Order: sequence, then C-alpha cells, then structure tokens
Amino acid sequence: MKKTLNFLYKKEKLTMITAYDALFAKIFDEIVDIILVGDSLNMSFLGEKDTINATIDQMIYHTRAVCNGAKNAYIVCDMPFGSYSTKELALENAIKIYKETKADAVKLEGGVEKADTIKLLTDNAIAVVGHIGLMPQFSRSEGGYKVKGKDEISRQKLLEDAKAVEEAGAVMLVIEGVKEDVAREITESVNIPTIGIGAGRYTTGQVLVWSDMLGFFEEFKPKFVRRYLNGAEIIRSAVRKYVDDVNCGKFPGEDEIY
Repeated sequence: MKKTLNFLYKKEKLTMITAYDALFAKIFDEIVDIILVGDSLNMSFLGEKDTINATIDQMIYHTRAVCNGAKNAYIVCDMPFGSYSTKELALENAIKIYKETKADAVKLEGGVEKADTIKLLTDNAIAVVGHIGLMPQFSRSEGGYKVKGKDEISRQKLLEDAKAVEEAGAVMLVIEGVKEDVAREITESVNIPTIGIGAGRYTTGQVLVWSDMLGFFEEFKPKFVRRYLNGAEIIRSAVRKYVDDVNCGKFPGEDEIY
C-alpha cells in the first residue's frame, strides 16, 4: 500500500534516497521510506557541473519515471532553479508537477524568504518539503558549497528558517551541510521530521544521492558520503567480461541462440 504521511512519524530513523528512473526506483521501493527526484540528476545523470540549468520539464519527466517504478515509497520532486522565483510562478509550476506526475510532494530551497511561497502551495493542497542550510541552487551566488552553522549569526538564521518553513506548512525539512550541533538544535526545535545530508547524526532521517552512495559518481566524494558499493568498477568489470566473451566467441553460447 502507498505510504502516507503517517510513516513520517514512525519511531525508527527515516531513510531517503534519490532516483531518476523507473528501474532504480523499483529497486529502492519498499526498502527506503522516501524517494527524492533531486535536481542533482543534472550532475549525476546529465553530466552538468551544477544543478542550476535543470528545467521543470526535465524534473517532471524523471518524476513520472520514478512514480512508474515506485508504488510504495513517498515521492518528492525537486523544484529546479528559477521555477519558484515568485510565489505565483511556484504555484503554477507545482500545480504542473502535481497534474503531470504522481509525486506526493515538491521540494524547494529557502527559509524565511520562501515562507510565503510554501504557505501558498500548502494552502492549495500541495505538500511541500523545505530545504535549508547549504542550498545547491545558491552555489554560484555564494561562490561554492559552504557549510552553514559555523557562527552565531548563521545558527540563528538557520533556526529562524526552520521555524518559518514549519509554520508555513511544510511536511518535512531537509537540512544540508550544517554543523551537527546546530542541526540537532533545529531538529529539537521543530515538530516536523528533518532529513539530514551532511548534517550529522541527530536529524530525524538521512538522505544520500544514489550515485554517490553506490559509487557510480566518481568526479568527487563529499565528506558526508559513505560508499556502500564500488558500483562504477563493478560495471566496468562486467562490461569488460562481456567484450572479452564476444571477442573470443563465448557469447552468445549454445543456450543463448534460437
């Protein structure tokens, strides 16, 4: 049965992973609680240097694929850069996502300054996941990916952001690239689940990009990533074996011909 918001309040830690297609979504389904169709696909799937030029149609295409593969997990679609620059535009694009996919929620970056946008979406029956801390869509304007919560001003801003997102009606909150003690304080200060990525051990749950976690993305490895599989090398080895078998006449074999 399709998961509802009730699962967000279970006693165990929540688990979220990204997916961009039906194949991997089907594998992850029933294992994790939440699948995020992240705009990270612009880097790991499309090969771009950042997430900035991902489009709303691109996100809808991949979210439809994920929804086709996952029948149980809670599906969240990232709203890409520029798709919610005004609250009116955010509502238009969020409605488009809801109409053209079976996503359970949309995710957008920003705290206090996006509270009115979040409220407008939630007032129109659209579930919203907030995202504060290190926000990838701000990477160019901030000169890179910078950890937040290192000083008192940053700490206070993060706490204000979390409260604003909660009060605006968000169903959960992603906290990225934040000092562990601050992420813990945020988690204890709100009544919605928090999902950490590079935010330490005390959030309600954790999220990783699938290609980072499974060792397929090799360009760089963030400090917060744990690789559970050396996926890229396993694939290379399998493809080499296929090429060898073809070259030496082992494939196709007697059992693989008509």
